[in-house]
Amino acid sequence: MNAEATTETLNRKLAQAGLRSTRQREVVYDAILSKRDHPTADEIFARVKSAMPSISLATVYNCLDTLVQCRLVKQVHLERESTRYCPNLSEHAHFHDDNTGEVHDVQLDHEVLEKLASLLPQNFEPNSIDITIRGKSANEKAPAETTTY
Repeated sequence: MNAEATTETLNRKLAQAGLRSTRQREVVYDAILSKRDHPTADEIFARVKSAMPSISLATVYNCLDTLVQCRLVKQVHLERESTRYCPNLSEHAHFHDDNTGEVHDVQLDHEVLEKLASLLPQNFEPNSIDITIRGKSANEKAPAETTTY
């Protein structure tokens, strides 16, 4: 997505919520979109600090709350870890690499989404789907076993 389209999307979604675009919101949104790596608020703060030295961590959190409220990003909650932010708004799952801490998007095709919805109790419909798969890369070697005498 180019910078102009990103700014247009941000401005449109904020206006729909009765909010205005600010430089802080633009910088935080750009920081999330630039890498698409599910950063935490602290990671976003570190990224934007060089472009905007006067920004505070509280401002970053406020911007993130606004972006979530306007449905520009999603929150990703991982057990016992900091909240992460995901710019992928399509229904998808996440794979959390237990060794590296990285979070990857896992696209779910329409048939999978339909099957999940069919498993719900009768007369219920999902508003969203939140699935996290935990594991590690199959290419990583297992840690060497140690023997204690």
